[in-house]
Amino acid sequence: MKQATLHQLKVFEAAARHSSFTRAAEELFLTQPTVSMQIKQLTKSVGLPLFEQVGKRLYLTEAGRELFATCRQIFENIAQYEMKVADLKGLKQGQLRLAVITTAKYFIPRLLGPFCQLYPGIDISLQVTNHEQILERMSNNLDDLYIMSQVPENMDVTYEPFLENPLIVFAPVNHPLSKEKNIPIQRLSNEPFIMREPGSGTRRAVQSLFEEESVTVKVKLELGSNEAIKQAIAGGLGISVLSRHTLLLDASEFSILDVQHFPIQRNWYMVYPSGKQLSIVARAYYEYLLGAAKNFVEQNADNASSTLEPTHG
Repeated sequence: MKQATLHQLKVFEAAARHSSFTRAAEELFLTQPTVSMQIKQLTKSVGLPLFEQVGKRLYLTEAGRELFATCRQIFENIAQYEMKVADLKGLKQGQLRLAVITTAKYFIPRLLGPFCQLYPGIDISLQVTNHEQILERMSNNLDDLYIMSQVPENMDVTYEPFLENPLIVFAPVNHPLSKEKNIPIQRLSNEPFIMREPGSGTRRAVQSLFEEESVTVKVKLELGSNEAIKQAIAGGLGISVLSRHTLLLDASEFSILDVQHFPIQRNWYMVYPSGKQLSIVARAYYEYLLGAAKNFVEQNADNASSTLEPTHG
């Protein structure tokens, strides 16, 4: 390993992460032969194969997996050092790696804008994915912070609630029940229902409430995204339960039913593995988000009262 260079490790890390020399070359703005040459030289320095090809797929060997983990630690330490130096200079620089659950895409970008203006030297990597992928990314320590609506039960994590996430009953804008008040939850049994896919945190919360109240709904559709559900509701295919935050930008197409036991009160959480040392940049965003969420609620209070409350006749 004495002859290995930082550049070779960077090329190897990208190839290992993508399981592809071609994608590594694209990311690093190199040619594929250059990537192959760097990996070949690094393999010679290590003295053991780092990759093996089975069919058309590329896999890491045991030595490759160990080197990949070492590279991640090396680059993390270098990034931390660069951030500390920038902090000593009175600057905030570096990269913030965020992974957020799908529904959070409706408000997190609006909270990122002012942060980027406050710290223009910080680059943002934002991954938007589902609950299972968030847990996988957290297990592999791929990000600085995770924005979730449900704290993992079987993982040792540190978490902080920062924003309410009420679940409400969405219906088409001219739905007959939109003019009624205090609708008994049992009335939902008569409505065609659109449900999130199995494993969704929203689905689990809704099913838990329905079981408590002995309500059985007619599930007409199961869809894997909030946007697909909203389009189905707007098209008159049924009603559903979604986060109120999904309605911020197009409230005019929907009505919100005033159903007993709704909204289901939940929270958004900032989560990271326990024992993880947050970088200076991640800590700055953590503290920023706690204050920004309060301002976000206040700024949207008037809009919520006029467009996000149940419609009564």
